[in-house]
Amino acid sequence: MTSFKLNYEAVKSGTLPPISLSLHESYTTAIYSDTDLQAELIDTLLHNGEITVFNRKEGLYDRLTVMDNVTFYHKWFGCSIPLPEILVMFELQMCAKKRLRKCSQSEIARVYYAKYFMMDTHPMVFQEPIHGVDIKTINTFINMLKKITDNKTPALILVSNIEHALLLSDVAYKLQEKGLQKLEVDTGEKDESIPEAGSAATLATTKLFKIPAKVEDKVILFDPMEIDYIESHEGKAMIVINHESFPLDSTLAEIEKKLEVYGFYRCHRSYIVNLQKVREIITWSKNTYSLRIDNQVKSTIPLSRTKIQGIQDMFNLK
Repeated sequence: MTSFKLNYEAVKSGTLPPISLSLHESYTTAIYSDTDLQAELIDTLLHNGEITVFNRKEGLYDRLTVMDNVTFYHKWFGCSIPLPEILVMFELQMCAKKRLRKCSQSEIARVYYAKYFMMDTHPMVFQEPIHGVDIKTINTFINMLKKITDNKTPALILVSNIEHALLLSDVAYKLQEKGLQKLEVDTGEKDESIPEAGSAATLATTKLFKIPAKVEDKVILFDPMEIDYIESHEGKAMIVINHESFPLDSTLAEIEKKLEVYGFYRCHRSYIVNLQKVREIITWSKNTYSLRIDNQVKSTIPLSRTKIQGIQDMFNLK
């Protein structure tokens, strides 16, 4: 199979801009946007008639068991992969005899993944595929994406969470009213412009230090220890505390130098994390990693492959 071209004009009645994008067979593409733009994009894709959008909302049988659902679709789509292998691939063997209506949200999501995989459509477009599911299920979806690209099928992920876009894709875009903007996805190659934490930091004297962020007509001063992490947003740094974001008049590179001494670490091209707030290091099957933050919303942010050793050294992990 070959690449698939998305090419749409602006919709007169909406805010969706013109889109021209190639979905390549050898890697996964993500489009991050707010929910309104995402809805317009999905309407446009469906109106085209050539694309099915997988959204985990319909097409399963609640009264049947997991095994019955998977067996039905295995026969319906003429899947050549043996049924037991499908069950293992999607981590369904332990809940195979459970009726779907008694399954957890994550188990149901994995049944949907199995169904979509067996459909073998071209391209494959997923809407919010890992929203509200557990780590095992996210891992299962990442494994499925690898098999999809191995089968030379273009895959597109539509999400409203930038962390999900960076985690699931090889190439990611942000969709705004002014158009598509490419996001920086860490390729694992060492970026010489980003200094390693502690390389030139001096712990001699720590003076009183606050980080100013301007919100409307006010300037808010943040103690570094309040901050969960800082992310890049359109070239500017954004302080994130729980679910709230505050803009800085700085780039990540500028703020990184000021915060190293306070235990902050550049864990990804687009993220600086407060190491005191890190609760978990999550390893995914795609040789990718995430950090779970100890805050109210249990945020997860990407961890670059080139930074995993640095994190392990800082926490004295073997």
